[in-house]
Amino acid sequence: MRIGILTGGGDVPGLNPCIKAVVNRVSEEGHEVVGIRRGWAGLLTHNLDDPGSTETNFLPLDPQIVRTIDRTGGTVLHTSRTNPQRVRRKEVPDFLADEAVTDGPFDFTDHVKAVIEDQKIDVLIPIGGDDTLSYGMRMHEEGVPVIAIPKTMDNDVHGTEYCIGFSTAVTRGVDFITNLRTSTGSHERLAVVELFGRNSGETALVTAYLAGVDRVLISEVPFDIDRLADMLVEDRARNPSNYAMVAISEGASIIGGQIIETGEPDAFGHRKLGGIGSITGDLLKEKTGINIIEQRLAYLMRSGSPDSLDLMVAINYAVMAADLAMEGSTGRMVALRGGTYTNVPISVTKEGVKRVDVTELYDAENYRAKVRHVTGKPMFLY
Repeated sequence: MRIGILTGGGDVPGLNPCIKAVVNRVSEEGHEVVGIRRGWAGLLTHNLDDPGSTETNFLPLDPQIVRTIDRTGGTVLHTSRTNPQRVRRKEVPDFLADEAVTDGPFDFTDHVKAVIEDQKIDVLIPIGGDDTLSYGMRMHEEGVPVIAIPKTMDNDVHGTEYCIGFSTAVTRGVDFITNLRTSTGSHERLAVVELFGRNSGETALVTAYLAGVDRVLISEVPFDIDRLADMLVEDRARNPSNYAMVAISEGASIIGGQIIETGEPDAFGHRKLGGIGSITGDLLKEKTGINIIEQRLAYLMRSGSPDSLDLMVAINYAVMAADLAMEGSTGRMVALRGGTYTNVPISVTKEGVKRVDVTELYDAENYRAKVRHVTGKPMFLY
């Protein structure tokens, strides 16, 4: 058996340990693994008529090659946000230009399937979030054997309680917020910390809950800037060190305003998020007269090595995916449900959306985490 593995979308800590564990597990049984470079782009840009294209887009993997990759973050296979079923004209590879006869976007799924066949890939293991796995589901529908592994710092892939990268993102966020208290308190300021979170505020909510932040603003609930300003002034006055902090999801918005996005939409229709923290900080200074420390954590949340929880989940997801591949059980996604490792149909990723349960976990009036009773709740408060 020849297994193809790829990583798509944003990088997160835990990808390299996941790749390594897949390779080691299937190699024990005499099977072969090939890494596909740059996510779905490796399949799209592979030229079947150019022998040199194989080295550019594929990396044979064995236990010796992956021996030390788990010691670093990121992904040795690199990544992209390429969507082969929606390719803009300017992104069409030169050798496919003759097929791009309209304005686009173009669906090159037939080419991707031909590449998979040419490379003799028996099972495809994509590691990614909603976007990456949505094309994985397309591959499954096209008859390609697929086993998906969920990863994203937002922890918002439907069908699983946990995605690789979430714990490390929260750990990084808590650490940075804790460290930022010294400067915020020394200068008696208000601190606005912007965290990742496009449509789900779970990362910001859990980070704020664990770090003891005064207020938290999440993607699911637009906020009133005047009420927030009043609350933070009161929080600061009650603090013996005379400072206050608010955490904010990058996908959060002010009531009556828009989500802050910049640039052109990517192949999955998403524009780059970020900037709501800066806007909120400027408005808070205007309304309170208090100086602001505005910190956008952004890529720092997903840089470096995984924490022990992400390392454990990444390795266990990999072993599960490898075993499913060798058993011939495809069209599945490995998952955690009810605190137990399991697998679900890959189609479950499109059966709903995973968002913060505002009623149970968020005080929308006071902009705070609302975790009063944890008995019976999942470990990650999903």
